[in-house]
Amino acid sequence: MLGPEELVVLCRHRPSVTRCGTPQPRTPGSCEDRFIAAKEGKRAIRARLSGGVADAGFRAATVERAHELGVLGWVRRDDSGGFLVHAEGTEDALAGLEDFLAGGPAGAAVDRLEVEPVRVEGHEQFAIRGVAAGRFAVRPLERGYELQLEVGDGLRAWAVPKGPSMDPAAKRMAIELPAPALVGDAPCWDEGDYEQGGRVPWPEALDRGHAVFVLRGSRLRGGFALQRTGGGEKARWLLIKRRDEEARPGSDG
Repeated sequence: MLGPEELVVLCRHRPSVTRCGTPQPRTPGSCEDRFIAAKEGKRAIRARLSGGVADAGFRAATVERAHELGVLGWVRRDDSGGFLVHAEGTEDALAGLEDFLAGGPAGAAVDRLEVEPVRVEGHEQFAIRGVAAGRFAVRPLERGYELQLEVGDGLRAWAVPKGPSMDPAAKRMAIELPAPALVGDAPCWDEGDYEQGGRVPWPEALDRGHAVFVLRGSRLRGGFALQRTGGGEKARWLLIKRRDEEARPGSDG
């Protein structure tokens, strides 16, 4: 019998399910059905929409419908001007979301909807991706590294003794600093833009002690989380790589 990982590989070699206008019926016993069974009733899809889908509230409407259906994941613009949706949930919930995407909210004219099965990533909410938050930098210290995030008009910084990791299993201790130790022309180990993630508005997520964000650097890419584990003048956090398509499990040794 094929295991879940083998089923994922097989699914990727099948043509994408394409829905133009009204959804098309699934083929019983297909690779997608076996993938669903392997995931014990929960599956994931990636949908790409094109046509007259200029935002016009499209992302907000998709989030609202996903919440109604109990679907988890995200929606964001893609490079072609359309939208990309990652959704996780039950068969019925995902079918309901596909129905919604095929028609789109008022003011949208969906010409093409392509849907394919993908890995379940374990999202905890459905949110809008691609919301700019600012710049980030990782600078080498004498011992370890310093992670800096632009937040509003200032910088927040964390000392990360062992440095950030792209391995989701590596939970890096991070100590928040009262002020950045390195600024200006100090060398950078990595830098780039970052986006807010999750459902809680930025920077409220940091104030609550659990912040999800997406780094767009050369070494660090994809989703990360900062989880506060203690308070005080030097609050302790954990810096954790999210399990997404950019993750490199086992890369930390």
